Amino acid sequence: MAEYPICPVAKPRMTRADKFSKRPATTKYWNFVDQCKLEKVVLPCFGAHVTFILPMPASWSQKKKAQMNGKPHMQRPDLSNMLKAIEDAIYQEDSVIYSIKIEKRWGMIGKILIEER
Repeated sequence: MAEYPICPVAKPRMTRADKFSKRPATTKYWNFVDQCKLEKVVLPCFGAHVTFILPMPASWSQKKKAQMNGKPHMQRPDLSNMLKAIEDAIYQEDSVIYSIKIEKRWGMIGKILIEER
């Protein structure tokens, strides 16, 4: 299992105007892409199990954080946009991916776990 210390983000909807005016969502996405390249993230074309660990908000109490650690993350950002972000960050042509299992969970810090099967 490979563990990458990269906080997952969802791929934002981009427009032509994003080339000129840098929105926070697109800046965050391009930083994510750079981190994936720096960490040399590997995503197999088939049989991978990808787990996105999203960090818990700082405003949560320690009790709630302990309670939610490892539990399913059922809020925004949505899973499909997070997968799209990592596919586009790694592959020039992401149509080569044909089988993948994905999930997202709460964690103390953000990271991406990729297990090959």
